[in-house]
Amino acid sequence: MSQASTVKVLQHPYHEFEDLSGGRAGMREAAGLAGSALVWVMGDRGNKAHADLLRTRPGGLALLVILPRPEQIEAEQALVPMLTQCRPAGYLPHHHGPEPSDLAQVLRRPPSDLAADVTDYLRWRGLVFDRDTLHLLRQIIDLSKNVRTVEGLARGLYVSRRALGRRLTSRGLPVPSHWLQVARLIRLSTKLQNSQANLFSIACASGYPDGFSVSNQMSRMLGTRPSIVREHLGWEWVFEAWLRSEAESGGLAPTAAREIASGPRSGPTSRAAHPRSTLGRPRRKSRK
Repeated sequence: MSQASTVKVLQHPYHEFEDLSGGRAGMREAAGLAGSALVWVMGDRGNKAHADLLRTRPGGLALLVILPRPEQIEAEQALVPMLTQCRPAGYLPHHHGPEPSDLAQVLRRPPSDLAADVTDYLRWRGLVFDRDTLHLLRQIIDLSKNVRTVEGLARGLYVSRRALGRRLTSRGLPVPSHWLQVARLIRLSTKLQNSQANLFSIACASGYPDGFSVSNQMSRMLGTRPSIVREHLGWEWVFEAWLRSEAESGGLAPTAAREIASGPRSGPTSRAAHPRSTLGRPRRKSRK
């Protein structure tokens, strides 16, 4: 007997699934709860409509996929491209009666390549399409594993600190120090979600002087606290919280800020990138 495609919601405390109701309105509601995810049980039929819906889900709302039967994957050539466009955070093989705890384990799993995942997220989110800028951001996030200052970033990229800042702000993007800090916070967040160690120990192991420094920086940059990040799983909602904070404070170009404020992606052709002359915050006129 064939199984129809279904979409469910998994959210804190990850004890049970709820059916997604209300389509886009239901996704918006789910996205408003930190650490929520959509679970797509693909089944053997009815995948196209759900793919169209899930591809344009709100930012920060992770997607987990339970694959159809192996023979169905082999028979349907369009399946893999369709999945790629939806950007799942993880996959599980076909099985009946998935357990919420199994999906929660997938959701808390640290990215194998944070730099690639973040730049892929930015492209999917409609914020950056310029290949050179994506490459630069990928380098910054990769360097953040070992670098703690903008001076260190500039040395690692073989550019001056001023030139590095101009390359990002001229494209309407946050300053380098903020990219460095949010990458470090995402890494720390995944450590919190996958360890029983206390905040002080994880903070010190991540290059922070103490837990208070981490808590203050999270509050300032993300609008949340380590205790919330530890209990609400995944990294995409953490990154999206930072993007919203940057949009509200003027750290993103107006078009990109509107893209963030709108919640869902506007579609596969969404493009928040614009010529340099339209990006960035207005400069104050100098007084003579």
